[in-house]
Amino acid sequence: MVKRVFLIGYMGCGKSSLGRKLAKATGFRFVDMDGEIEQREGASVSDIFQYEGEEYFRRTERALIEELAQSKESLVVSTGGGVPTWGDNMERMNEVGQTIYLRRTAKQIASRLSPHGRQKRPKLRGLNDEKLVAFMTTNMAEREPFYAKARHIVDCAEMSDVELVELISKTIKENE
Repeated sequence: MVKRVFLIGYMGCGKSSLGRKLAKATGFRFVDMDGEIEQREGASVSDIFQYEGEEYFRRTERALIEELAQSKESLVVSTGGGVPTWGDNMERMNEVGQTIYLRRTAKQIASRLSPHGRQKRPKLRGLNDEKLVAFMTTNMAEREPFYAKARHIVDCAEMSDVELVELISKTIKENE
């Protein structure tokens, strides 16, 4: 049986790093949506936003979701932070797979982001620590209703990556 697991959550919450570990643990193929789009477009997400616009980028994400929905491989997909907020992406991902919301607070995410991590994210570029947390708190509140549509919500605050991989692997198996 083909399985699709979509990791959703705010930028910097650990979707990509955790996704790689989860894919290794489950034997599924890992797909980082941002990385896949960057490879196909030959440009960074930041450059795509700047030169093609957010609308173009969101349509590209949606096309990739449709492609992944047709895949005959079992997948762990790390979505971009904005994917769930556009169109009916959450509904579509819920339809074709299991969605898992990796929930963290703005302060937790801010502490995880390196200076490079901030620079490569268009909406976070140039913000100091205080402004970063304030921006993220507001932006996360706007996105929460979309993220909350996930089939599974995992509070990542007190868990190590090893514990998270174990919990999510168990969740996937229980909900086949």
